[in-house]
Amino acid sequence: MAAVKKLEENDFYPKQLCGKLEAAANFCFEGVYKEEIPWGNGHINDTYRVTFENEQGVKKYYILQQMNKSIFKNPVELMENIVGVTEFLKRKISANGGNPERETLNVIPAKDGKPYYVDSEGEYWRAYVFIENTVSYDLIDNPEILYEGGLAFGRFQSMLADYPAKTLHETIPGFHDTRERFETFKKAVEEDVCSRVDLVREEIQFVLDREEIVDCFQDLLRSGKISFRVTHNDTKINNVLMDKDTKKGICVIDLDTVMPGVAMNDFGDAVRIGASTALEDEQNLDKVWCDLELFEACAKGFIEGCGGKLSQEEIKLLPMGARLMTYECGMRFLMDYIQGDIYFKIHRPGQNLDRARTQFKLVSDMEHKWKVMENIVKKYM
Repeated sequence: MAAVKKLEENDFYPKQLCGKLEAAANFCFEGVYKEEIPWGNGHINDTYRVTFENEQGVKKYYILQQMNKSIFKNPVELMENIVGVTEFLKRKISANGGNPERETLNVIPAKDGKPYYVDSEGEYWRAYVFIENTVSYDLIDNPEILYEGGLAFGRFQSMLADYPAKTLHETIPGFHDTRERFETFKKAVEEDVCSRVDLVREEIQFVLDREEIVDCFQDLLRSGKISFRVTHNDTKINNVLMDKDTKKGICVIDLDTVMPGVAMNDFGDAVRIGASTALEDEQNLDKVWCDLELFEACAKGFIEGCGGKLSQEEIKLLPMGARLMTYECGMRFLMDYIQGDIYFKIHRPGQNLDRARTQFKLVSDMEHKWKVMENIVKKYM
């Protein structure tokens, strides 16, 4: 319990540890605890980079996360997914001559051997090795960076093509079931629990006017024209760590939603963030559009990364993935605003509404550029 000993000797933290300090003392970290700092800007989990130091004064860094139980109802099953996927990826990466310590997440076990720790307040924590000399991007204006992001997500999907999908737990049931999201959205509008509906009538109508697209992938799955794959399901471009020196995509992170899904959704979510000219919560909508050069870079990288695993039908549908995922995410942001900001973290009033508006502006822009987007994708079929 070197970490606890160090904390007590410093007399800086209370001897009765709680929260992140209790968690830090109960994972198999090397050395003694030095500090922790908040890390990243995710909407869901609370993330910290923790520093430990060995007897030679060498510092080692780890990622410590408190899992959000209100969203992930079964953290044990979630961690079973992550351990299964990362161990599978390690074997694939090693077989391909790569570095599994750097090219996938490495789970640190708790001192009881489990891949998670439950603290004295019943909160669930997990830990990973911190991957050094990497950077992630929230906003991209360089096509080469987005190409690398698309390539990384495509490779991720390709490596998991023969993963036993039936062993995966559904961590968020219906996560990308756009029809279910649509029906839930309509119910939230009807209930209007925070009396905000009158403030967003125009945005609500935007969602309702596009009901014809919500079933497009589910209909194709039912008809057998496309198939489920093991997908990431949260392919924001900042979920790819890039090497600081080479700017090459190194590691896909944030594996909470790895589940059976469709390839087009993974591509679409990457475009939603990566090809946007503005941040997700930009308030000036004149700054928001879908950059076609960035769209093409992402498409080229993703298709190459998938390494021939995609069918011609799936490639043809990639633009619809971009439109549908952007629409779905905007709908989710708007619903969260209507319900009182209970899902996505906000740092100022109205932030979820601003997020919704940027997504809807992107959808409108994609609709105006639809034929061009389809022609771009055809180049790589």
